[in-house]
Amino acid sequence: MKFAIPDMSCGHCTATIEKTLKAAGAEVRCDLGTRTVEVSGPLSAEAVTAALDAVGFEAIPAQ
Repeated sequence: MKFAIPDMSCGHCTATIEKTLKAAGAEVRCDLGTRTVEVSGPLSAEAVTAALDAVGFEAIPAQ
């Protein structure tokens, strides 16, 4: 699954996103240049958006 994260702007942002999703059991790859995150693993899209919302990031499902 791929998500656009409009507010992801620095290494601290990517670290927070990776830590949050990895703690939930997902594999994560952040691309700061395109402000996107690719997620694989047991989480649903709804779970990903909820987890990131809880730490202050809006996640928009991307194509």
